[in-house]
This record gives sequence, C-alpha cells and structure tokens, in this order.
Amino acid sequence: VQFVESGGGLVQPGGSLRLSCAASGFTFSGAGMSWYRQAPGKERELVAAIGNAGVSTRYADSVKGRFTISRDNAKNTVYLQMNSLKLEDTAVYYCNRGYFRYFEVWGQGTLVTVSS
Repeated sequence: VQFVESGGGLVQPGGSLRLSCAASGFTFSGAGMSWYRQAPGKERELVAAIGNAGVSTRYADSVKGRFTISRDNAKNTVYLQMNSLKLEDTAVYYCNRGYFRYFEVWGQGTLVTVSS
C-alpha cells in the first residue's frame, strides 16, 4: 500500500490550496478514504473522510464549510480542497485508507504553511 500526497505549499491567510493523494496497493473504489493533519507539537488529527462511493463525508468541526473532500475512483485519487485557509491550518497533511479510522502506514505527507 502506498500513498503519495501532493499540492501543499505556502499560502497567505484566506487563500486556497488543493491537495491530492494518489493511492495504490488496495482496491481504492471499495475503501473509505481520509485526510489527516499533524501540526508542529500536536497529535495527528482527522480532517475529513469520504465513503467509497463519494457520497458520505465527514469533517472536523474546525474545517467545516472551508474544506471539501472528494475522490476520483478512476484515478485512485482523493482530493482536499482547502479554502479560507487560516494560520492554524498549518500542518503536514496525510491521507489514509479508512472512514472512521485509518488502516495503513503513513506516507510522506505534504506540508501546508499558512503565513502572511
């Protein structure tokens, strides 16, 4: 199983980024997928999750209304559209298999830095 996250970078407060996660090594279309993040000095936390068909979603309260998770089962890829970014969104973002919990070893993640 492998996850390759991309799309992170430096963005000003209020800006947007779109993260991508290319997954391999399992039946992607049959799996829920999630995005997590880990800020410096903090524990990793769930950001958003999506069911295998892309219908069910759930979000951390801190990102509701600003972030949108989506997936393309034909490309084995899950996305995280992040709008209205805040300083506190600064973290390394990871994806993983699972909807209510994660199942796999973590990838390298992608760093999102929100700074003016």
